[in-house]
Amino acid sequence: MELTLLPNTPILLLLLIFSQSLATHNCNFDNNGSTLKLIHANSPCSPFKPKTPLSWEASVLQMQNNDKSRFRKLAAVVPLASGRAVTQNPTYIVPAKIGTPAQNLFLAVDTSNDAAWVPCSGCVGCPPTAAAYSPAKSSSSKFVTCGAPQCSQVPKPSCIGAQCGFNMTYGGSTISATLVQDNITLAGESVPSYTFGCVGNATGSSLPAQGLLGLGRGPLSLLSQTSGLYRSTFSYCLPGYRSANFSGWLSLGPISQPTKLIRTTPLLKNPRRSSFYYVKLVGIKVGKRGVAIPPSALTFDPNTGAGTIFDSGTVFTMLVKPVYTAVRDEFRRQMGNATISTLGGFDTCYTVPVTIPTMTFMFPGMNMSLVEDNFLIHSSSSTLSCLAMAAAPEGSVNSVLNVIASFQQQNHRIFIDVPNSKLGVARMQCT
Repeated sequence: MELTLLPNTPILLLLLIFSQSLATHNCNFDNNGSTLKLIHANSPCSPFKPKTPLSWEASVLQMQNNDKSRFRKLAAVVPLASGRAVTQNPTYIVPAKIGTPAQNLFLAVDTSNDAAWVPCSGCVGCPPTAAAYSPAKSSSSKFVTCGAPQCSQVPKPSCIGAQCGFNMTYGGSTISATLVQDNITLAGESVPSYTFGCVGNATGSSLPAQGLLGLGRGPLSLLSQTSGLYRSTFSYCLPGYRSANFSGWLSLGPISQPTKLIRTTPLLKNPRRSSFYYVKLVGIKVGKRGVAIPPSALTFDPNTGAGTIFDSGTVFTMLVKPVYTAVRDEFRRQMGNATISTLGGFDTCYTVPVTIPTMTFMFPGMNMSLVEDNFLIHSSSSTLSCLAMAAAPEGSVNSVLNVIASFQQQNHRIFIDVPNSKLGVARMQCT
């Protein structure tokens, strides 16, 4: 059920403020077939929701900082053939059952990541709130040996006796994990011998409490390990911040996908970043006016990593500097002489009503139309509104990468069909 708000009521379009008690929310995680309920990590139904809400300004600055950390991590995957990336602060999570008998965990969904891992029982340094997986309590678990092909597909593999282990760094944390296989149940379907990391040691403060479910295109991703079941096809719908339960869904497999009812654009392949879902961004409109963007700023180049990707783990869309500057300047031009202020990394904020109704990202074969809730972030305590996009950080390889992020994806069905190499977008209410 959607919250009813007056059109100009300032609302908290943020991750960390929920005023209603858990008792008023539907937190039933019963799933339907191949469709899982997907919730925000700070939803009232999430075991990872914060105990102490932050102020609006502090929340915005925290999310921006998390995005910068993720962007640095995405940059680090360029030399790797698999294009691995691990989200530092997972945003959307799904329930999963692992082992025999089943152990209940939550896994963060990440479309730019191949890896899957969970905190293991006895983990040293894992967050105390983490729900741990115990291979010793599962009759279907087994360790992956050093000679297994999966061992060569993890970062920095090592041998612990005959067992395959690996080390991974991201953000300010490092993890050491053992590679295991066990049954995993998503929605009503069980996947036998799913390969994932069992984290035994962690250092640093940025380790997310929940496990990770990679939906990228690499060899250890969910899509690759379940290609016979789900045919490397899925769609998801991220809930808007007005949603009472802050819940959407993840649908796995070709059944019930809107193949004939959704416009699509071709997926592009980058061998250096094989996990990423690249598409060709050809233009942007602010309102009804097309933005003058240098064609070179939208070029897809596998050698440099340049191009445009859809990513569920970054919160706010980041555009390469020439693209962002052109969009921002057109936005400001249409706002006339209204006074501009800033907040953290947001450089285009107003205290007067924004009169621009839509923005549009244009791709071959489809357009992605954004309403105000997808490109403005509103303060809950004042009339301040900010353009919810930023320029990609300069000085890194990702300064040439456009990222269509989760804030802009909210209340859109994102459909990905790897075998037919296409990505689709359709606007809909996700809750």
